[in-house]
Amino acid sequence: MTITAAAAPIAFQRRLTETPISVETREHILADPSFGRYFTDHMIAIDWTADRGWHDARLQPYGPLTMDPASAVLHYGQEVFEGLKAFRHADGSIWTFRPEQNAARLQGSARRLALPELSTTDFLESLRVLVSADAAWVPSGAERSLYLRPFIIANETFIGVRPARVAAYYAIASPAGPYFEEGVKPVSIWVSTEFSRAGRGGTGAAKSGGNYASSLLPQNEAQSNGCAQVLFADAETGTRIDEVGSMNIFFLTRENVLVTPPASGSILEGITRDSVIQIARDRGLRVDERDVLIAELCDGMTSGEITEVFATGTAGVITPIAQLKSREGAWGSADAAVGDVTRELRDELTGIQRGHRADRHGWMWRLDE
Repeated sequence: MTITAAAAPIAFQRRLTETPISVETREHILADPSFGRYFTDHMIAIDWTADRGWHDARLQPYGPLTMDPASAVLHYGQEVFEGLKAFRHADGSIWTFRPEQNAARLQGSARRLALPELSTTDFLESLRVLVSADAAWVPSGAERSLYLRPFIIANETFIGVRPARVAAYYAIASPAGPYFEEGVKPVSIWVSTEFSRAGRGGTGAAKSGGNYASSLLPQNEAQSNGCAQVLFADAETGTRIDEVGSMNIFFLTRENVLVTPPASGSILEGITRDSVIQIARDRGLRVDERDVLIAELCDGMTSGEITEVFATGTAGVITPIAQLKSREGAWGSADAAVGDVTRELRDELTGIQRGHRADRHGWMWRLDE
């Protein structure tokens, strides 16, 4: 895919590590990577100040950050991030999926958290520089990828409630293995009746660390009840579906209508979500973005009116949901099989990402050129 840029990309200084991880150690890691545990030899850093804007872009050895104890991010949570993957295709080339959408979402998140916005051009160049330097870290094989984590933090040394005047952008990378180690299997989801993820007008549509921090306690509750994730209700009424933890939710009706809650300000505008909607429409499915009551989902899973349920996100792509559980009961079956439409949509999307299916919408962007 060719992305038209408004300006030439920022020039990156390149300082390669003098102590790279050995080939033997790297190959051992890539043979069985664990998500978010191992990191590549290099990272990206770009500084920002209110008077100079973005400057001093560099590729540098991966390592700890030096930060003052009074840095704003530590006290007021001014931080946003993104997540995307680099895929090695059969010919050895390296690609990523819809990165301009990640750039736009990072800009929107930064705007909501009063942080500086990095241009799409510079965002894309940062990924290209990092992956080109650490191309050997991109694993091959089904369901394997190099996970990319760009983020912006406020690092001004100042304790006071105002937007920081000093910030930094970083990008790091971590090899990732299959999300489903033993093949795609449906999971159980816990319906939270006590906690809400976000309210309208809040930061729910921003990909910010605080949103995820607030989900950890209900996530513990879900796991203690044998569930993989949490289904949050809206903060206003506690009756409408909001999000499934870090994923968006879909369900298929008996009439072959694919339904998902609208991205209305409290829901993260998932790039996988948007892609699934497009692929579903390409395949002739009707997609209905509307408010969904939790009771409608539970009743539909019991009556058979709802035939398939799944969640979407970068990590799992499409995760089938077999059962909902709450303090009031359980709906669906923990032994349910993966639905046909769920599997077909997942196969289509992962096939595009890995170069096995036609990229009709120009979603893929090459990183190693």
